[in-house]
Amino acid sequence: MPEGVVTGIIFAVTPTVVVGLIFWFVMRAIMRADRTERAAYAKVEAEERARYEREHGRPAPAPTSAE
Repeated sequence: MPEGVVTGIIFAVTPTVVVGLIFWFVMRAIMRADRTERAAYAKVEAEERARYEREHGRPAPAPTSAE
């Protein structure tokens, strides 16, 4: 066990800091994955709209869902 006051404080705070860093890295990874997936979805949707317009000669109908 720690013997000094400063060592005791460091010993007590370290688990909180480590858990906080892990939480931050996980949330950062989730946000980046969401951003990447939204960009990929928008690209696919734009390609499908362009294909629809080429095939039908008119703009694609607006999406009906609330997404």
